[in-house]
Amino acid sequence: MADLDTLERQVVDIIAQKKRLPPENITLDSTFLDLGIDSLDGMDLLFAFEDTFNISIPDDVAQQMKSVRMVTEGLRRVLGNRAVAST
Repeated sequence: MADLDTLERQVVDIIAQKKRLPPENITLDSTFLDLGIDSLDGMDLLFAFEDTFNISIPDDVAQQMKSVRMVTEGLRRVLGNRAVAST
């Protein structure tokens, strides 16, 4: 987990907290299937990400989030778009 950037670490921490998993067991390549995240858990995580980062995640981005890496990439896009929209 030492190689993770701030956003990646936040995503891992949120998933670890919601699923009650040790953060060190979660990698960028962990899929939701690997972590035992079902569709209900996925929705709960989506709301947690939106609350944490004060964003709204579009459905098309949310549907692509099937691993920790995909989540961080999707969040980067949404956060980047928000930064561009506010300037």
